[in-house]
Amino acid sequence: MSLFLFLVLVAVVLGIIGFAADGLFYLLIIGAVVLLVALAYAAVRFRRGGRKHRVAR
Repeated sequence: MSLFLFLVLVAVVLGIIGFAADGLFYLLIIGAVVLLVALAYAAVRFRRGGRKHRVAR
């Protein structure tokens, strides 16, 4: 969960910098790609998360 939140935070920061700074539009694109990767990671993680894993003793 912390990796997902970190990726979303990085995407937002890159998006803001890419939008605000002149000539750094590529950072906005990178931020959007990072956000898509974070959403895909969360979808895979939450889909698998419903199963209980047995702990070996």
